[in-house]
Amino acid sequence: MTPQLTQFGEEMSHLTGVRAIMKDIIETLRSGQGRQFINLSAGNPVILPEVEQLWRDCTHDLLNSPEYSEVVCRYGASQGYEPLIEAVINDFNQRYGLQLTQRNILITPGSQSLYFFAANTFGGFAANGEMKEIVLPLSPDYTGYGGISLAPEAVKAYRPSLDVDQANHRFKYRPDFDQLEVTDQTGLVLFSRPCNPTGNVLTGEEVQQIAGLAAVHGVPVFVDSAYAPPFPALNFTEMEPIFGDNIVHCMSLSKAGLPGERLGIAIGDAEIIHALECFQTNLCIHSSRYGQAIAARAIASGELARISETVIRSYYQGKFQVLEAALDAAMPQDVPWYLHLGQGAIFAWIWFDQLPCTDWQLYQQLKQRDVIVVPGNAFFPGIREDWAHTRQCIRISLTASDDEITAAMGHLAELVRELYQGQSLLSTAAAATV
Repeated sequence: MTPQLTQFGEEMSHLTGVRAIMKDIIETLRSGQGRQFINLSAGNPVILPEVEQLWRDCTHDLLNSPEYSEVVCRYGASQGYEPLIEAVINDFNQRYGLQLTQRNILITPGSQSLYFFAANTFGGFAANGEMKEIVLPLSPDYTGYGGISLAPEAVKAYRPSLDVDQANHRFKYRPDFDQLEVTDQTGLVLFSRPCNPTGNVLTGEEVQQIAGLAAVHGVPVFVDSAYAPPFPALNFTEMEPIFGDNIVHCMSLSKAGLPGERLGIAIGDAEIIHALECFQTNLCIHSSRYGQAIAARAIASGELARISETVIRSYYQGKFQVLEAALDAAMPQDVPWYLHLGQGAIFAWIWFDQLPCTDWQLYQQLKQRDVIVVPGNAFFPGIREDWAHTRQCIRISLTASDDEITAAMGHLAELVRELYQGQSLLSTAAAATV
């Protein structure tokens, strides 16, 4: 049977970004015929013993409490499980000096669903038929933003400015406020901090400036804080969450060890939260109450924040340092390669200026050397003009072992040296024929 799809059905039946690439990666791993690939594509967090034990302990406590049947055997409120909401309120009010109430919190089935709710509540076609844009202030950014809108043409991203340290082969993206526009046609603004895929952390001043531009037009700003403090606290540089009347702080517990439970947390203005709650009620009633119940215990006890700072952060920060050292040791110094400053998250991002091939071709050639990365082009949703930079980057996961990361960077360096030497030879040959 070939059913007829609606316009929305057609849109949602296609994979976007990394999800489309993962099909190729999975097929490569399955057809490897005994080859041992170094897989640097993974988005799954490493199962760290201390983190796993925390969730086991919280589960054991839930199973042995009279609360269990109420949690698992009954429906709950769409807004979320009350003890979890209270735990978040108490933690954030004490930690950041806020005055949150229950009306400021919404628990969702993961943060991806939260951005889907937001994108289609505030973005897309308005009641008067006008298009409300979903603005990404700087790209690259999270690949999942490319698939959150039922009107994909609503997603609009801006090219960043690049701070480049040529001598040390490092760089950093910054919002280009000379180009960034938030207007009456903007429905919402969305960005991640720390950023997946680049590890970039916008400064507090940059966040406030973006929020100020949006506030003039009554536009909400959704800050994707899936890697931010207080949990999972995957920031390698000093930062604090930014709060404000039009800012919605969006958290996830996936990188804090609960990706399977799909738990997202939105903190923001009561009217914005109410609109999102209504969307969730119509779509899926509420998030998993089992996950919410064990999360409530981990947050209320203070253990999740403690383990995030002392275990999760230090683990991935150490992995980035291993990768950084391996690149500096192996990569040719006369090639224009640049590692983005590692300010947070569980990935590294490398830009090859004037790359002699596309990022997809580089990905394919690396597979021949038993290394799997993710082509960077998938992380530029909403870029509407042709920009060579979108085809010159790769994302590397920090979830492999130290030895695997070091070996993979050696293979990458060999390939990059060959590619740029080949380009140089071609240029010399072309010049000789002139």
